[in-house]
Amino acid sequence: MISQVNQLASDLPRYQSTLREKIQNLRGIAAGTGTLERASEVLRNLSREIDRPNITGLSPAAPSALPTSPDRPIPVEVRQPDPGALQTLAALIAPLIHPLATTGIIVIFIIFILIQKQDLRNRLVRLAGSRDLQRTTAAIDDAGQRLSRLFLTQLALNGGFGLVIGAGLWFIGVPSAPLWGMLAMILRFVPYIGPPIAAIFPLVLVAAAVGTGWSMVIWTGALFLVVETIVGNAVEPVLCGHNTGLSPVAIIASATFWTWLWGPIGLILATPLSVCLVVLGRHVDRLKFLDVMLGDRPPLTPPELVYQRMLARDSVEV
Repeated sequence: MISQVNQLASDLPRYQSTLREKIQNLRGIAAGTGTLERASEVLRNLSREIDRPNITGLSPAAPSALPTSPDRPIPVEVRQPDPGALQTLAALIAPLIHPLATTGIIVIFIIFILIQKQDLRNRLVRLAGSRDLQRTTAAIDDAGQRLSRLFLTQLALNGGFGLVIGAGLWFIGVPSAPLWGMLAMILRFVPYIGPPIAAIFPLVLVAAAVGTGWSMVIWTGALFLVVETIVGNAVEPVLCGHNTGLSPVAIIASATFWTWLWGPIGLILATPLSVCLVVLGRHVDRLKFLDVMLGDRPPLTPPELVYQRMLARDSVEV
């Protein structure tokens, strides 16, 4: 990835003229219609009308009656010096400090969990109930197997997604196609917003700068749209649905809740955490409501469902 980034950085100055030409074309299209110019002129006229001073007793037709100052003020313009390299770098790093700090804390926390995994497992068994070791062990094994299958399936699925994207971009002619394929694979671990973010870089920064026309941009956008639609709506539900044990509504609700609670890190961990809650609901009687609300198993048996629909006098469903 570092070699691909270095190669891309060395090639970017060659694409400056192409970007300048496309920006001028867009300005020409906007200027040809005249819609933006007319709207801007109307807004400027309204702004001048609002800012005009209203002096009582003077008509707009008598501008000579307005008081005039003998000394006209001298307009002064304050210009800030151009930021240096260190200031620019600080401005770029400042928004990333909080996410990077949160990620670093989570990585350290995970390292200590893995080092002390046997001790933490025994403490979890003691808290869950040392008098019923069979049920506790079954719950831990069930959660571990589900999460392992989920992570392996996501890794294989996202790896295939990145491979298809990289091959497609290479076929289209986008530079540094392996870099964008690896980036698409990594960002797809972030649900919902990962694929669009992965598409921005090759679509806006590279395809628009390399191609002389707009065909490369269109083909790149179509590639991401088609592949993500097929993988996200056809392949992923089939492969990951049985591994998670979550209903589709529960996946969306859990993503919303954990994102609100922990931000982007919560969005990444939403599905694994919800899987653990569903496993607890299946093995702990007092937490059974979690399995009913979040799980994918039918909440009612067929006889119960028929009887309930008969009580509701719904002959169609009966």
